[in-house]
Amino acid sequence: MTSTHHVLYDPQGRLTAELPPDREVHEQVVRTALAWSSPLDVPADDVAAIGHLLAGAARVVADEVRRCTARLPENDGRRLFAELILQEADGRLSQPCTSLNGVHIRARLIRALYERLDRLQSAAAPADEAAAAASS
Repeated sequence: MTSTHHVLYDPQGRLTAELPPDREVHEQVVRTALAWSSPLDVPADDVAAIGHLLAGAARVVADEVRRCTARLPENDGRRLFAELILQEADGRLSQPCTSLNGVHIRARLIRALYERLDRLQSAAAPADEAAAAASS
């Protein structure tokens, strides 16, 4: 059987800078992971794989939050709060995921990152409109 899937090597993150996160897929994975209430719900061999999947999704969303945060002024409170959330994300993602609790932590982290991203994007929209009006 021939595979039609290709693994892309992108250490500089150029592809993720050009492609938005696949939010619908991420949210489905988060809902599924948080629905598991017992370690018996997930085969032990799958926990690490699910943890890696969630870590990858969290990193993609965190990169998008970083891009939005970088556009804010240094003294903007939203920037400070986003940087704190990103620090927490980096810390949590540096830990191995070896239990259902770890899977839940990563799933909740993705939710928190998307909440922050939504706030940053909604704050950026009026600023972009004001800048466009000023340049007209």
